[in-house]
Amino acid sequence: MPDFPAPTVRVVDVYPYREATSGRQFLVLHRAEGHAYAGAWRMVGGKIDPGETAWAAALRELREETGMVPRRFWSLPSVNTFYDWSRDIVALAPAFAAEVQGGVTLCAEHDAYEWLPPAEAASRLGWPEQQRLLRLADALLEAGPLAPSWEIPLPPRGKNGGHS
Repeated sequence: MPDFPAPTVRVVDVYPYREATSGRQFLVLHRAEGHAYAGAWRMVGGKIDPGETAWAAALRELREETGMVPRRFWSLPSVNTFYDWSRDIVALAPAFAAEVQGGVTLCAEHDAYEWLPPAEAASRLGWPEQQRLLRLADALLEAGPLAPSWEIPLPPRGKNGGHS
């Protein structure tokens, strides 16, 4: 049997949402030209820095890509799994949901954003696993209280209004 590398955890997915008067909405971001996945609608995501936890990377990516700090932050009880043929690895991406409020400030990686109802937001995402995870986040919120073990306590807010 050929050797196959162990699954790797190098990236995170974050599914920002808000509770609007018209119902729950999820944020989708349009990737700008010159960046990976240019022209695609995506959720927040990115690499885990050396020495960084997955949940800290998720908070950092949310802040960097949208300028937002969550009021509630939790880990989905599932991961995004995919095969990266260019590196011949199976990748595992921890997935998080973040309840946010306020305006979006896009970074240069994105050129547009939309707040959409769950089904429409999921249909914008190109990867089936990301569609599944967004739907899972919505279903868990609809089902009632989240399991306490999924909730991630947020660090105290820093002087700049963000979490330190």
